[in-house]
Amino acid sequence: MKESDLSTEPIGQNIIKLISNLCFSVFVFSVLIFTVIAITYQPPDPWLESAPAITKLLTQSENATFKNDNSILKTGEDLQLVPAPAVPPALAVIPITETVIEKSEENIGNLSLWSSDCEELRVVNCSDPRVLIAVEKFNLKIFKSIVFLEYQTPVNGSKPDECDVAWRFRNKKEKSWRRYRDFRRFKFGFGENCTYKVVFASGWHTGVNARRPRMNSTKTGGHAKIAPPIPDPEINDTIPSLGSEMNFRKGRYLYYSRGGDYCKGMNHYLWSYLCGLGEAIYLNRTFVMDLSVCLSATYNPSNKDEDGKDFRFYFDFEHLKEVVPIVEDREFLRDWKKWDRTHKRKVPVKKVKTYKVTPMQLMKDKSTILWRQFDAPEPDNYWYRVCEGEAAKYIQRPWHALWKSKRLMNIVSEISGRMDWDFDAVHVVRGEKAQNKELWPHLDADTSPDALLAKLKEIIQPWRNLYIATNEPFYNYFDKLRSQYKVHLLEDYKELWSNTSEWYNETMLLNNGRPVEFDGYMRVAVDTEVLYRAKTRVETFYNLTKDCKDGVNTC
Repeated sequence: MKESDLSTEPIGQNIIKLISNLCFSVFVFSVLIFTVIAITYQPPDPWLESAPAITKLLTQSENATFKNDNSILKTGEDLQLVPAPAVPPALAVIPITETVIEKSEENIGNLSLWSSDCEELRVVNCSDPRVLIAVEKFNLKIFKSIVFLEYQTPVNGSKPDECDVAWRFRNKKEKSWRRYRDFRRFKFGFGENCTYKVVFASGWHTGVNARRPRMNSTKTGGHAKIAPPIPDPEINDTIPSLGSEMNFRKGRYLYYSRGGDYCKGMNHYLWSYLCGLGEAIYLNRTFVMDLSVCLSATYNPSNKDEDGKDFRFYFDFEHLKEVVPIVEDREFLRDWKKWDRTHKRKVPVKKVKTYKVTPMQLMKDKSTILWRQFDAPEPDNYWYRVCEGEAAKYIQRPWHALWKSKRLMNIVSEISGRMDWDFDAVHVVRGEKAQNKELWPHLDADTSPDALLAKLKEIIQPWRNLYIATNEPFYNYFDKLRSQYKVHLLEDYKELWSNTSEWYNETMLLNNGRPVEFDGYMRVAVDTEVLYRAKTRVETFYNLTKDCKDGVNTC
């Protein structure tokens, strides 16, 4: 027995050693895999959806050309994961809350009018601080989705018991620090101990005595000419200047020549533009920016591309230049030519002729100007190609820098305010998708008036304000819904961009006195933002139809 035990002992030890070595090898291999993943992992751009969803949305391509329906257009102020931008000191105000109002009441002292007969106080003293406190309490109770930032002293209305009050605010669903303005007329009564209370408030922008002053009308050729209202003082579209020649020479610039992205859809344009801006940030350079935008034919009734649009029509240039270093290309080229003309030593320039030269390879380049040229045939002349491959690990697109134009957002606030911020919305995608039965076999039927009404009855209470964001061109298509809801369409508010509107006058100043068309992209941008502010939001491809958003078998 002892000899047998001795003979089998080495075999057992060998088995144990073999198992131990195998386990150790598995452990080492696992650590190696984990290390590789940790090194190569690249966090997604901070957007609303997961990394795969973002990639699928923005890089679905056929010959590297984007094919989005452009029915929803997100920018930086819509993205939930983007860090909140720092509030400029001039705009840093404490929101009006119940606590703030209580402190105001304490400062005022005894709020009671202590009159034996309230009828003696028929004439309301609008400058009395207690009037403003009554308005603040009323607004906090009624407008739950609004953050009130600043009030002006109430002024007299049209009757002895009325006051007009103006305030600045922002919507809780908007993540930017931008402020908007409303002014309304309030009718006052008296509560306990004859304290002021609001008994009635009129609608959006009805407190006309509290609005910004307008310039006096002038007469030209015997005809009265109505002067435009004073522009929004919080919009600063001025182009930043480089200053002196020495400032130009000391700078370091990233200059992108115009590529194949020009005149492509807006999502394609933004994906490419933010790639260039992201590279400039990575290289610690000032981005040379072309303010000229070519609007794709998909946004124009003429079905033709329209060149020469101004970037500032669509996006918030003031916010952009505060967040990232940019210079306008015409001023940049003018200063560049001036320097080369007046100095023997030319500005150092490095021309980069292919997107395959990565940002990492340019990191140590000392040239004043890095000039990326996009002369290759499509798709190799797209700006966003610079951020593909290995570069995607290093370049972060600065979505937080890109907001929609404040002028467009003023229209969004006007539409939402006219519905007293109390509305629901449905996003109805039709257009070419509804006609393509091969990719979307049920969409047309599922978005028919009868189907819409049946579906919305299950989700939205009757006689609510219902805003319909849609690419359906026929205005009366949704008339059947009016039997159950107060229907609102973008076209119902066309006076907000008519030739008597603030938007019209302000954009015309930007456009050297020429009128600006309220085009298809502007319509989609406004539709998108009103949709986001709804209390209940119904989506086409999640609520109305089982068809996939991107066609058959793509869900």
